[in-house]
Amino acid sequence: MEPVVVISILGGLIILLLFIGTPLKPVRFIGQGVIKLLIGALFLFFLNAFGNQFGIQVPINLITSSISGFLGIPGLFALVAIQTWVI
Repeated sequence: MEPVVVISILGGLIILLLFIGTPLKPVRFIGQGVIKLLIGALFLFFLNAFGNQFGIQVPINLITSSISGFLGIPGLFALVAIQTWVI
């Protein structure tokens, strides 16, 4: 398949889901989990961008993104504490 066709189909499905909504709760639960993972990666990105001046560097991967995404700011502080004192 051509990449344009695949992107068009995925874009159409996304627009369809935005208008209709997801009737299934598992799909909505998975979507919320993915959003939290992305937010966690964004938290870690900003932590690394601003914390680099102070020598704070936490790697961005699936585990650290999920911890900071699902636990929020306390999870981010816990990752910094683990990175600073344990590792």
